[in-house]
Amino acid sequence: MSNDLYELLGVQRDASADEIKKAYRRLARQLHPDVNPDAESQERFKQVTAAYEVLSDPQKRAAYDRGGDPFGGGFGAGQGAGFSFTDIMDAFFGGGAGGPGGGRGPRPRVRRGQDALIRLEIDLAEAAFGVSRELKVDTAVRCTTCDGEGAAPGSHPVPCETCRGAGEVAQVQRSFLGEIRTLRPCAACRGFGTIIPDPCRECSGDGRVRSRRTLTVKIPAGVDTGTRVQLSEQGEVGPGGGPAGDLYVEIHVAAHPVFDRHGNDLHCSVTVPMAAAALGTTFTLPTLEADLEQGAGSGVETEFELVIPPGTQSGHQEVLRGRGVPGLRGGRGDLVVSVAVETPTKLDARQEELLRELAAIRGEEQPDGDVRPAHKSVFGRLRDAFTAH
Repeated sequence: MSNDLYELLGVQRDASADEIKKAYRRLARQLHPDVNPDAESQERFKQVTAAYEVLSDPQKRAAYDRGGDPFGGGFGAGQGAGFSFTDIMDAFFGGGAGGPGGGRGPRPRVRRGQDALIRLEIDLAEAAFGVSRELKVDTAVRCTTCDGEGAAPGSHPVPCETCRGAGEVAQVQRSFLGEIRTLRPCAACRGFGTIIPDPCRECSGDGRVRSRRTLTVKIPAGVDTGTRVQLSEQGEVGPGGGPAGDLYVEIHVAAHPVFDRHGNDLHCSVTVPMAAAALGTTFTLPTLEADLEQGAGSGVETEFELVIPPGTQSGHQEVLRGRGVPGLRGGRGDLVVSVAVETPTKLDARQEELLRELAAIRGEEQPDGDVRPAHKSVFGRLRDAFTAH
């Protein structure tokens, strides 16, 4: 790793402030702990940030270019002081390499577990009115042999002799700038500060094992495909037997043979014969409640009569209020029934005779037809409006 601040950012010594800013942003995106959580990347991210804080400040940059301490203390062999990146880290991130609050400290063995996601397919009625389901999930659970500690029964983790429990060790290098001091995670204990001399045989020292278990999840009324139900602390147990993450159950609603769902509204269609549409009729339609397990003997309405008024045209819609899907926040959608009028394609002699007689009575043997122009453009409608006046 270079000791020169310009080299750390990958810019020339005569780089402009804008070039320095662009170089830092590029490196920060690559090294940010959210992108690269490993210890080496985090350490380099701190060094790059410290270098940017110096070079982006004209006064500190000028002091650094003259060979002085950008923080006012001066450095170099002639002044008998060692230049330490740790000092720069302390100025912007707090703490020192030693003493209370110094450095990053040891990594915790006990950490929160990851969230888990499973997908569950349910029927439309179950999504509408809610349901309880038993799920089999395979996640990490706390090891019962060591109770999550990771050490074999009767033993415990002991402080690391290499870093003396600090979880990190200091490395000092000499250069023309003085002493360069950096902190690295301890290789002996992997940064934990403790060592497990006798790991648990059941979990190999991780404090958790994989297990299949059964959970009961309550799906609230009104869910739809893509809805996620959160089960707190039912996800993966963390390393060292740490707190479990959350389990998310993602809902997928299966297609229904009668109803299509649009938000909280239900849509269906009925085909009505031509004569029935002209004279009016009634249809028996099932309700969504008919799909529930309790069935017809529990007082739940499983069907209803739909009235088709006389003269109903194809494409007419009947809107039945409150027969749709209950909403997650209350209320209930509507049921929209679309009517399709069916014209007979095959007639026997008697049927044809009756239809011709009806056409003669209604004067429809040679209809003129109601011919209308297609939808006019905006300019056409404006022209007609001016012509009418």
